Amino acid sequence: MYFTDRGIEELVERRGEEEVAMLWLAERLREFVDLNPDFETPIERLATWLARLDDEDE
Repeated sequence: MYFTDRGIEELVERRGEEEVAMLWLAERLREFVDLNPDFETPIERLATWLARLDDEDE
């Protein structure tokens, strides 16, 4: 189990029944990076990965 799995499990446990809009998620990611600038690169990579999930070329 990766260390991040605990955070993911907590997220699912607390908010797993909710539906969110991509705009809401984007705003939360921006807010997180504003508060934690050291995480800019991982958040950018996560956002890019999520944006390209359906790309068949990759």
